[in-house]
Parts: sequence; C-alpha cells; structure tokens
Amino acid sequence: MKHSLVFGGFWAFFILLSGSLVASYDGPLYDFSAYTECKAQPEEPLYQGGILKDEPPIMKPAIIGKTATGFYTPAFLLKNLTLGNLYCFSTWIKIQGANSALIRASLKTENRTYNCIGTVLAKNGCWSFLKGGFVLDSPSNLALLLFQNSDDKDIDITIDSSSLQPFTDQEWRFNQQFMINTQRKRAVTIHVSDQQGNRLQGAAITINQVSKDFPFGSAIAHTILGNLPYQDWFVERFNAAVFENELKWYATEPDQGKTNYTLADQMLEFVRGHQIIARGHNIFWEDPKYTPAWVRNLTGPDLQSAVNSRIQSLMSKYKEEFIHWDVSNEMLHFDFYEQRLGPDATLHFYETAHQSDPLATLFMNEFNVVETCSDVKSTVDTYIERIRELERGGMYMDGIGLESHFTVPNLPLMRAVIDKLATLRLPIWLTEVDISSSVGKELQGVYLEQVLREGFSHPSVNGIMLWTALHPKGCYEMCLTDENFKNLPAGDVVDKLLKEWESGEMKGVTDEHGSYSFYGFLGEYKVNVGYGDRAANSTFSLPRSDETKHFSIHL
Repeated sequence: MKHSLVFGGFWAFFILLSGSLVASYDGPLYDFSAYTECKAQPEEPLYQGGILKDEPPIMKPAIIGKTATGFYTPAFLLKNLTLGNLYCFSTWIKIQGANSALIRASLKTENRTYNCIGTVLAKNGCWSFLKGGFVLDSPSNLALLLFQNSDDKDIDITIDSSSLQPFTDQEWRFNQQFMINTQRKRAVTIHVSDQQGNRLQGAAITINQVSKDFPFGSAIAHTILGNLPYQDWFVERFNAAVFENELKWYATEPDQGKTNYTLADQMLEFVRGHQIIARGHNIFWEDPKYTPAWVRNLTGPDLQSAVNSRIQSLMSKYKEEFIHWDVSNEMLHFDFYEQRLGPDATLHFYETAHQSDPLATLFMNEFNVVETCSDVKSTVDTYIERIRELERGGMYMDGIGLESHFTVPNLPLMRAVIDKLATLRLPIWLTEVDISSSVGKELQGVYLEQVLREGFSHPSVNGIMLWTALHPKGCYEMCLTDENFKNLPAGDVVDKLLKEWESGEMKGVTDEHGSYSFYGFLGEYKVNVGYGDRAANSTFSLPRSDETKHFSIHL
C-alpha cells in the first residue's frame, strides 16, 4: 500500500503565512510518500535521488564483532554532511538467504556511530521500502551509510532507488508551516447583506475563535480534584485529557471483586463539566509489573472470567463517555495475557470492547515507535504487521497510539515513521508526549517544541496528549509548571504554541462586495457585525476542507 501526500518538487510557489503572501520558496518540498507492501519492482527514488542521484552504492564486507563473514553489505559514502541539517533518506531493499529480516540503516561519521536511523522488515524475493532520517550533532567530512541485518545473520542485501535529501532548519520549518496552513487552517469569506439581499460595504466585523478543532491536552491525576488553581490552569489551556493511572486495573480493582471507580468518576465529572474530551487509558496493560497481583495468580478459566468481568464492568459503566480506549497497552513489548490465554487473547479483548461500546475508537498504544528505531520489538513495520495480523482475525481496532517518550528527538525519523503508519489510514495520536528529565529543564523545552511542531504539522496526526500530570513531588518525567503553577521552560513552550495555533480576535470591515475574508484555524467561531444602527451576532463551525467556507449574515 502506498500513502502519498506530495505538493510538488523543487519549484517555487506561494504560500499563505498568517494571512499574507510571502516571497516565493524554491527549496525542497517534503515528500510524504510511503509504501508498506513488498513490490516486484522498486518505485522511483524520492526527490529524484537527492544528493545520492547518480551515486551507486559501494559494497562493504559485513562484519560481526571483528570477524568478516564473507558477505557484503551495501553502503554509501557521504561527503560534507552539515551540522544542523535534517537528512531524509529512503531506499528499496531486497534480501536473499532468509524469508524475512529486519534491515537496519546506520550512519558512521568520524566522531560517532548512529546505530539506527531507519528500519524495514524486508521479505525474500521482493522489494521493501525503508524510510528514515538523521540529524548530526557535529559536521562530517566523510560518513558511511550502511544497511545491515539487525540480528547479524548472513544474508544478501540489495538496494535500489535510494535517496538522501537534506533540509536546512529554515526549510524544515517552512514545510511544517505549509502543512499547518493547508491542513489545520481554512479560508473563510463572510458575506454581509441587508434583508433585501443588498451587499453592505463598510460593515464592521469582529471574529473570535471560541474553541479549537484539534485535540491538544494532557494527562491528569487525582491530584487535580479539589485543587482549584490546578483546575483553572488546566481548563485555560487544554481541550482534552487522559487519566494517568486512575482507570488502570490495579487502581480500580486492587482486590478481586472489589471495584472502586470513585476517583475516576470524580475526574470524569471535572472534565465533563468543562467540555473537555477524555481518552480511556487503559483496559489492559500487557506488562505483568502493572497487572494486579491477584490477576497474576490466576490461570485458565479463572483468568478468562476475570478478564471478561473487567471489560464488561469498565465499558458498561463508562459507555460513550470516553472518545478512545487503549485496549491493550504495550502489546509489542509484553504479552502477559496471550501467554496465559492463548494467541487470540488480544483479539478477544478488542471484540468484546467493541461490543460493549461500539462508538468508542479502540487503540493500540506503544512506546519506542517514533522515539527511536533501535528497539527491535517496536519498529514501525512490526507495529504495522501486528495491526494487520489482528485485523485479519476480524479485530475492531480503529486507532494508532504513539506514546512519544523522547530523549533527543530525531525529527526526520519521527516523520518517516508516521508516514508509514499513515498507510493504514487509521487515526494516529501522540498519546503520552514528554521529554526525559535526563536532558535538563531547558532542553526539555527545546525538544518539546520540536516534537509538538512535528506532530501538529503532520497531516496524519489527529491529536496530541502530554504526559505531564502534576503531583506534589513532580511529574513522570516532565512538568509544565512548578507547584505554584509558575511555568517551567516546557510550560512556556506549550503556552507559546497554544497562542500561535489559534486565530484569536480579528477585526475588519467588509469590502465593496460586502465580504470579509480570512484564514482561520479549524474550530468554532463567534461573529459580531455592525452597520450603522444595525447589529447581528452569529456562530459558525470551521471543519477541515480544501474549499473556502462561505458564511452569510443578514442585517
């Protein structure tokens, strides 16, 4: 399957930025094309090959440890790579010597080895598409881009239609803004006329965006209950929430048969009272460490009965309350239930959850998918293959959750992974975004802005949730504020982007055609119009569309 969102090649075009035309841009336009089917022949290279155009690969001896294997692996010699550039690469790979193999791309420079900058689960006898990327932390005069089997077994690897396209930081930001302007905003024309239909020139118009279409929120914990400053701070910023732990099985039924939803009920009352949507997290967590102790002691029919009771209790109580449910959390890394209930256990979870709440969107949720490609348990193709495997079994699974717990983001890799996941044409959410505390608070802010801009600008991302629930002793990894709700660097970033990604208040007058036009972020709007001693108020919705929204007001 191919997923493509391409707006051209290396040609100049005009783009609307903040409602005004800017000078033409003649840099590269990002190519969102991705393929997940193994093909008889490779497609043409992206960007016509970029800086790899007319550059054949060299063959390097494959080495395991310090021992030459007798096999050769393809590689590219890369000269004069620039610090700060974002490099997007892709290639088609065919293997022999195994039915399938996880092929890993790596980069070796004079100063460092980047062990994984892209992967593909390649199959024997056909061509598989690898897409990835990298950003250097120091310039390189001579580097080696290698493609090797991730488990170091001897196989033949052939590559074709390779490309490597650099973007400056300014070019990358331009491409992000272009996608925001075309995917998160829409043109609007308001027409003002009198009761006889005559268009009125010079009518004063005030427009306010009253709500946003794009869900942007954060985890909350029971610590928000009764904490009015925390509640006010949260409601002022976010239109979506997820409960950090309060819906998890160990929280709602710590002892068998004794369910307690008190905290979850109170938190739901809070978000419902402020018209905030909420994700349900989670029904099952495959990690045995976070499975109730009494559940770990069950086997066979007793465990199956407990599982069925958990789904029915949770889903019947909260039917149609949560927009999503993370049904099976982190199933690529752990398999507690399938080990004990058989390979169809997960399929049963989704089927039963769908029957209990048919309108809820059912998600998988996983870490180390966009954060890195070094984790062989959760590569992009592993995720895709698992989803397809469950769908072949008849699973009702509607959404892809990417936890997004980053240390140092690799933005070209992050975008490439989302491109491939988008081929499934399912909703994609960044569900637990944070930056590791190991980098310090200042860099947390820097890296968070990179991740949020990347997520918001990608046309296949439908929502973003931060993992920043506030506790007396801090947060999981990253806090937005201190205990007095004074912003930390990450909080400053969130406030800046929230302001940037809203239309705010706009004022103007109608032209000679009785019209007023603007570009606005998707959402709900309130309009006030005045002309002489006449006035009118109205509202309208601005959903996603490629067409201009026309709205008429009669005075």
